[in-house]
Amino acid sequence: MGDGSAIPKLGSMKALIGIFVGAGASYGIYKLIKEGSFRRNKKSVGSEGPGVKSCQPGGANIQRGSLLARVSGLDVICPRAEAASGDVIHESPGNLEPQHLKMLLSCLQTNSDASERCQILLTLGNAAAFSVNQDLIREFEGIRVIAGFLSDPTPEVKIQTMNALNNLCMNIANQEQIKMFLLYIGLLSQVYVPQVLELIEMSPVNSDLQLGALRLLTNLSVTDKHQHMLKDSVTLLLSLLVVSSEALQVQALKVLVNLSSNPDMMDDIVQAQAPASVVLLFDARTSPAVLLRLLTFAGNLKAWRPSIQVADELRRKQDCLFRVMLDEPSQLHSRLVQLLSHPDGEIQAQVARILT
Repeated sequence: MGDGSAIPKLGSMKALIGIFVGAGASYGIYKLIKEGSFRRNKKSVGSEGPGVKSCQPGGANIQRGSLLARVSGLDVICPRAEAASGDVIHESPGNLEPQHLKMLLSCLQTNSDASERCQILLTLGNAAAFSVNQDLIREFEGIRVIAGFLSDPTPEVKIQTMNALNNLCMNIANQEQIKMFLLYIGLLSQVYVPQVLELIEMSPVNSDLQLGALRLLTNLSVTDKHQHMLKDSVTLLLSLLVVSSEALQVQALKVLVNLSSNPDMMDDIVQAQAPASVVLLFDARTSPAVLLRLLTFAGNLKAWRPSIQVADELRRKQDCLFRVMLDEPSQLHSRLVQLLSHPDGEIQAQVARILT
């Protein structure tokens, strides 16, 4: 990357923190437990749901006929509390009962198999998409249990951990508990955010790891509570805009829009190094999904009014965002004028607001 100082290096850390990957469309599930361990069910096999993605490390196939194969469909399989371990019932994912969540959390703490931990975390993450389960998992101290797997050596386990925490974050009370837990173990500001930024920088461009990490930064930047932790991310995000796919561009812009909506962050944003080619994205050929967010970001920048002294100081910083997008020699103004004839009416309106 252009500015290595923007991403704190933590070479002594052996385990990269996992990332949010968002709730999946299908619901993965868990294996039944009896006497502290999972067992295989030898009964007949139900049909597998379409599009269910295995989270076993290495992409290993689930053996047909096993209990895991039976419970890998769209419906969540829940054990009857009073029944033998071989008996299962199908329930809606939103109707998991408290004892099922307790069982999953207990299994998660005692299971030593990485692929099974991955399946349990996937199930908990999908269950956490429902508000009633968000509260129950918190009450059962599940946030502490789940967050403990942030340092798991298996990448897929870390990804499913962050997926579960991501869904749990949709609950305000859970947000505070997750933040306090991460602060307690020294991860949020000292390790967690810097390592996520380093993960984005070091991962292959357009990889799922980059996309998931950007989703995490989006969540952290929604409110101004954590935005100051992301001030060193601006250079990285701007660089991603000119080398990434549309999906990553959109996600990076979501973070930039969130940060630029906070006036207290503007000094850090305009000082960040920016590739000159960023302004080339203000073009009719740019995807509307990207262009609309780019215009929102530009509008936030244009609303910022530096003093003469501050502007003069910024002009002395080579390649900073102020010079690339806001200073007089910038091509941004002429490119915005060209976009007034864009066929998309919403884009035209955005451009007109910026130029007014």
